[in-house]
Amino acid sequence: MAASEKLSHLLQLADQGPALRAALAEEVTELLINWPPDYPDNMRSVCEALLTKAARDVDAVTRARLREQLAAYPGLAQRVLPREISQALVVAARNGENLTTQLAECLGVNGATAQQILDDMSGTALATACKGAHINRATFSALALLAHPRRDRRHAFALLDAFDGVPETEAARMLRDWRENKAA
Repeated sequence: MAASEKLSHLLQLADQGPALRAALAEEVTELLINWPPDYPDNMRSVCEALLTKAARDVDAVTRARLREQLAAYPGLAQRVLPREISQALVVAARNGENLTTQLAECLGVNGATAQQILDDMSGTALATACKGAHINRATFSALALLAHPRRDRRHAFALLDAFDGVPETEAARMLRDWRENKAA
C-alpha cells in the first residue's frame, strides 16, 4: 500500500472512535516496527502521534501488549506509550491505598495474582512484574518501598539488585504467564 493510502487508512480508523482504538494502536505499532523504506520519514512522526493518542484510549491489557511489541524499541515506547498508570500506582502507594486493584489493572492480571505479587516479601515478584511491564527502576523502587515501608536500607538495596538481576525476557515471559492465568 502506498504511503498516502496507508496514512489515509490510519486516519479513517482514528475517526471511527474509541471502539477501534486498539486496532489502530496495533496497526500503527506494527507499521512503526516494520517501517517501509519507501515511506517518508515525516509520516513517521504522524504515526507516532496517532499511536500516542490511541494508546491513551485503550485498556491496560492492550497497552501492555503494545509495550511487549515495542520492547526492542525502548526509545519509541517511551515516546508513544503513556506512563500514567504506573505513576498512579506510586501516588496510590504514597496515599496508603490498597494497591491490588491498581496493580492488577496496570499489569493486566487478576486481583489474586496482583496480591501475590505484592505479598512477596523478597520483592522478586514485584521486580519481575515491573520489569515485564516495562515499568522503570525508579517507579519499581518507589512501589517496593511504599508497599512495605518498614524495610531497612539493606533490604531496599537488595530490592534494587533483584530488579537489576531479573532478565527482561524472563520477566516478559512470567508476566505473560500471569496474564494467561487471568484469561483462564
